Amino acid sequence: MEIRTLRYFLAVAQEENMTRAAARLHVTQPTLSKAIKALEAELRTRLFVRHSFSIELTDEGRLLRDRARDLVGMADKIEGEFRSIDDALAGELRFGLAESHKIRLIAQELRKLKESCPGLRYHVMSGDTEQVTERLDRGLLDFAVLCERPDSRRYAWIELPERDLWGAVMPAEHPLARGSSVSASDLAGLPLFVSEQGWQGEIAAWAGERFADLRLEGSFRLSYNASLFAREGLGVLLTFDRLVDTSPASGLAFRPLEPRVEVALYLAWGRRQLLSPIARRFIAQARASFAGSSGT
Repeated sequence: MEIRTLRYFLAVAQEENMTRAAARLHVTQPTLSKAIKALEAELRTRLFVRHSFSIELTDEGRLLRDRARDLVGMADKIEGEFRSIDDALAGELRFGLAESHKIRLIAQELRKLKESCPGLRYHVMSGDTEQVTERLDRGLLDFAVLCERPDSRRYAWIELPERDLWGAVMPAEHPLARGSSVSASDLAGLPLFVSEQGWQGEIAAWAGERFADLRLEGSFRLSYNASLFAREGLGVLLTFDRLVDTSPASGLAFRPLEPRVEVALYLAWGRRQLLSPIARRFIAQARASFAGSSGT
């Protein structure tokens, strides 16, 4: 099984059309069709169901899509590392980022690095701690930005300055918006939206004995999506400040939790990870900029 064939497969899976995929890959349609048929023969399974004007993945095809993304991503990462192995002014960096307004600090560092290293390219995916650390552990990422303190046995890390503030987001006309803060007693019995990580972590610790009185209506990985549900009055969103628009024109309001809950953000990388020159340069720059606590 060749990486090139997996690239072909992923293009067809995304386009759901052989003609469009062939044009995207700059190959002829017969060449692409032959490659996909050879892949199905090699795996001894059907990867696509063909329709008149489109194709769709089978269950086996969806499994291969997930695996192929990782394999192609790793191949791209390896190629990028070897292209830049003797060039500290170029290369690729791959980040897995938690949701936080402080991600702007990472963006600022990348902007500064780009100014001195014009050949820098970077790729970003968003997710919770479980998602990004899983990809970091498998070597698919260079760095993860986490909302909880990393395990110093596995990761080196730098704590970013400032802290995120937990609070509740609700329609501006909601009764809770009349107060200056929100307690666990205020939220008892109300439908709540929050990430699974936050629900099992910070929110459970914050609510204490009242946690049993809180009702999880639904979990969301992205606060913006959850805010749309909150705007419709389907529940109260528990999230960090400044992740969603709560300006007067937005129709939403943010109120901090009481007692206050603040969390730090960490830039982490694997202790046993072989770092490229551009990754080492980014770490040195971040350490100089943030000059905070770190797990070296």
